[in-house]
Amino acid sequence: MRARAVLSYPGVQVSGVVHRGGGGAEALRVAVKRAMDVSIAFCALVVLSPLFVVLAVVIVLDSRGPVFYRAERVGFRGQPLAMLKFRKMHRTAGGAALTTANDDRLTRVGRWLARTKLDELPQLWHVLRGQMSLVGPRPESPSFVERFREDYEVILATRPGLTGYSQLAFAREGSILDPADPQGHYLDRLLPQKVGLDRMYASRLSTRRDVRILIATFKTIALRQPVAVNRRDGALTPRRRPAESPVGASASAHGESR
Repeated sequence: MRARAVLSYPGVQVSGVVHRGGGGAEALRVAVKRAMDVSIAFCALVVLSPLFVVLAVVIVLDSRGPVFYRAERVGFRGQPLAMLKFRKMHRTAGGAALTTANDDRLTRVGRWLARTKLDELPQLWHVLRGQMSLVGPRPESPSFVERFREDYEVILATRPGLTGYSQLAFAREGSILDPADPQGHYLDRLLPQKVGLDRMYASRLSTRRDVRILIATFKTIALRQPVAVNRRDGALTPRRRPAESPVGASASAHGESR
């Protein structure tokens, strides 16, 4: 099977063809993955709807502005993706696209949303619509994608995910970004590693691997048990090092792009 990844986002000029074998087996994997996405996302949206209402109220009470924020990202096959999040910054916030742990632009509720990852919950709507998947590469900003055009020919041939290798490996990025130059640190040190992990995922698609990533995500967020991702084979193991330590052979922590 051939999957064409064409970056059609304005200003991003990349196109390519990713070859995937498997025929019927690949079609079955895609069908199973989509069925998982729809069923889990729908159930989660229904179950979490009261939480959505509560979060919307506290966001509005905490600071003036809209409930949601749309982050500009490059989505599946290079299509523009206005990625939905709960707003965690002040209405007039500007500046860098990356958020550090002690970012002055965060509201009081926003700090808590960033720490708990609850600001990401609205992306279940993208999963239900087929714009994203539960598991997949993390969607990035157009300018970041442009820096790794060849790699993204492979990465964007699969739907971006709510969770995945790079999301797990960099679960506390905000705490390790250099506050003096967060974007420079991100571009030079962290993004290349995230791109490598996302390309590895996109090149080794597997339903079993998706289930393992979902389980690891639950452990990371709900049980506060950080997971290390092996950059050679994608093996998921309990992280031994502190979350604030520099990223090494097993990627360490992730923070939040605004």
